[in-house]
Amino acid sequence: MAIEFNSKYPSVDDLRTKAEKMIPKFAFEYLDGGCNEDVNLHRNTSELRDVQLIPQYLRDFNGASLKTKLFGIEYDAPFGIAPVGLQGLMWPNAPEILAKAAHKHNVPFILSTVTTTSIERAAELTEGKAWFQLYHPTEDRLRDDIINRAAAAECPVLVILCDVPTFGFRPRDIRNGLAMPPKMSVKNIMQVLGKPKWAMNTLRYGQPSFETLKPYMPKGLDLKQLGKFMDATFSGRLNEEKIKPIRDMWKGKIVLKGVASEEDAKEAIRLGLDGIIVSNHGGRQLDAGESTIKPLVNIAAKYGDQIEVMMDSGIRSGPDVARSLASGAKFTFMGRSFMYGVSALGNKGGDHTISLLKTELQQVMEQLCCENVEDLPKHLLIK
Repeated sequence: MAIEFNSKYPSVDDLRTKAEKMIPKFAFEYLDGGCNEDVNLHRNTSELRDVQLIPQYLRDFNGASLKTKLFGIEYDAPFGIAPVGLQGLMWPNAPEILAKAAHKHNVPFILSTVTTTSIERAAELTEGKAWFQLYHPTEDRLRDDIINRAAAAECPVLVILCDVPTFGFRPRDIRNGLAMPPKMSVKNIMQVLGKPKWAMNTLRYGQPSFETLKPYMPKGLDLKQLGKFMDATFSGRLNEEKIKPIRDMWKGKIVLKGVASEEDAKEAIRLGLDGIIVSNHGGRQLDAGESTIKPLVNIAAKYGDQIEVMMDSGIRSGPDVARSLASGAKFTFMGRSFMYGVSALGNKGGDHTISLLKTELQQVMEQLCCENVEDLPKHLLIK
């Protein structure tokens, strides 16, 4: 098998280890941590890895293809880059690096409302192929303006977020005084001084900021004022009343991200949405909740023929992608895996991570003697 990535880092775990050495502790802990005691963070991956696949060695086999159709578009692999907030805090220019890599490899890149490049720049880098994830504003005027910008940028898919009705309780971030920009305590300054490459790149690209939101933010906000602005401007709590106007406005596909129950999946179908992402926000919101693989199995079985069912949270590798697809997901997304890659390898991190995941998934499919992604459920061991 041809190796198309840096052989020093042949796993996402290797990238994570390198990333921890490259970026300040407050940035790494923001990326790496969950909420409360991290129970659901670890449950996501451990329970996903309980899924077992069955090879069929003696069947005719003509090679494996990773190509996958989603919303009428053919992608080169059945995974994409999930929306992540504050990406430029973890590695300067990270969202642009990842958008370019996604476009090169023909996989979806989802831009978060609260990341550090703008809708327009992401669209430019992906030639209008970037998806946009809307963090719901409290004011209709602001909601409409952001949606119109995404439409003007020709984003094919609008992702609306339902799993942040309140901010997760994250002890590490509280201890680190994490905000945007980060609070520069003596401890944080010492962490920055210990990561010279990160510091130099931050100087080069400038202090990260919420680029999509800049037109709506008063100039010169200090940390306390910025927090008040964000609290007053956004409400993550969705319901039918908030979703219907978005469905009426948006002419493209709409995906609901953060679905963790059959009830919400059924409601998404009733409201005319095109897809759902079964997700628990990477274990960052509800520590007492289920892992994502548990509700995915039932939701996909019950509603997979009525709506496109996708999954994120807990997926770290090509085998994890295969496990998720075999369990009923049509498509998968990863956030941390790509951020580990960029934080570890800078400008080469996005390309490396996508190539690594493609190589891993290709090997799994060849080992299973599975020719097409949509056939992976046939290899699922039913316990």
